[in-house]
Amino acid sequence: MPRGHRSDRRAGSRSPEGEHIRHNRAVWDRVSTWYDRRFAKVLGGSRATSWGLFRIPEARLDLLGRVRGKRVLEVGCGAARWSIALAREGARAVGVDLSTSQLAKARRLVAKSHRSVPLVRASVEQLPFEDAVFDIVFCDWGAMTFSDPRRSVPECARVLAVGGRFVFATASPLRNIALDLRADRQVTRFTRPYFGTYRIDLGPNDAVEFHPPYGVWIDLFRQNGLRVDRLIETRPSPEQRSRYLTRADARWARSWPVEAIWKLEKE
Repeated sequence: MPRGHRSDRRAGSRSPEGEHIRHNRAVWDRVSTWYDRRFAKVLGGSRATSWGLFRIPEARLDLLGRVRGKRVLEVGCGAARWSIALAREGARAVGVDLSTSQLAKARRLVAKSHRSVPLVRASVEQLPFEDAVFDIVFCDWGAMTFSDPRRSVPECARVLAVGGRFVFATASPLRNIALDLRADRQVTRFTRPYFGTYRIDLGPNDAVEFHPPYGVWIDLFRQNGLRVDRLIETRPSPEQRSRYLTRADARWARSWPVEAIWKLEKE
């Protein structure tokens, strides 16, 4: 655990958490067992260090760079498979997640791995760490999708050392303006305004998501000393499939970006 870890391991010690945080914690505590059973095969094993909906290997993208000896924070770690895999490569990995149920699974996998991966229950909007204590902060979907970027981006930048990397995958804003919620599929028409995607409430049984337009992302990065190094808009090959998408939606992703992977550097 980095020296800067505060004694309070729960979010909310500095200011009250938002209602979307409480809602999303309850959702993930409820669905985490189902989620892990459904996606364990594409999240574990050799795919543990792979990105996004199409599980593109980190070895191909090289977004995190060399991790041996680096202080690495995974926000929204879920079952911590990424963090465990990075610890095997010599990283000093720490996992943070909002959900008690997700972290219970993570603790079992960490114990089984015989690696040291400290796990902390907290919101990415209120990280219980001192400033500049990590070399890498990353998120493969997870926390950066379910938190308010106006709070999560400053927090991730705050705990990142100068010259450090911040990498995260989330939905492309274009995905959400061409999503038919009733049919739960991508379509070739706009279904909501581009400027109406910042916060999306899918219903009482689903998590609240945040998908700001690209301009909002870039402004937030600049305001918090983060330089955009790379933006990957994943495009699957014609035969490529995703456990997270139907075949029709995977075909849609051949023409329009379904997700974005940001690579940033702290200046």
